[in-house]
Amino acid sequence: MAKKIKVGFFSFTCCEGCMISFIEILNEKYFDWTKKIDIQYLRALKKVKPIRPMDIAFVEGAISTQSEIRKLKLIRKNATKLVALGSGAINGWPSNLRNDFNDVKKKEIAELIKKLNQIETVSPIKKFVKIDDEIPGCPIDQKLFIKKMEGYLNA
Repeated sequence: MAKKIKVGFFSFTCCEGCMISFIEILNEKYFDWTKKIDIQYLRALKKVKPIRPMDIAFVEGAISTQSEIRKLKLIRKNATKLVALGSGAINGWPSNLRNDFNDVKKKEIAELIKKLNQIETVSPIKKFVKIDDEIPGCPIDQKLFIKKMEGYLNA
């Protein structure tokens, strides 16, 4: 039996629609993929544990806090390949809409941003780490995800 590919799924500032899409994909692909992948991290399905080396990290969401930056860098350090999932991870949208608020609105939300330990601007993950691949959409296109995952599994 071939060695299973270790994968992790991580969410940052977003609605977690990409994770929901992945879980929906499992309705179709679970029995095929469980023979080939070992899901190390997926908060929606497994107890959270320390980040350890993995073959592929799938990351959704934009970055909005210093703690997210640290966690993202730890994921990158431990992942052979990092794949950006969805608009939030790829270009920061829609979470980064607050970056372009007018001065009145920025002043209005300043206290909340401070209370939530947010950084000044919301950014895509590529601002902080190298990404190896991306799957666009909000949420991701399920057929494209399946095609890419099949490519990773058969590489």
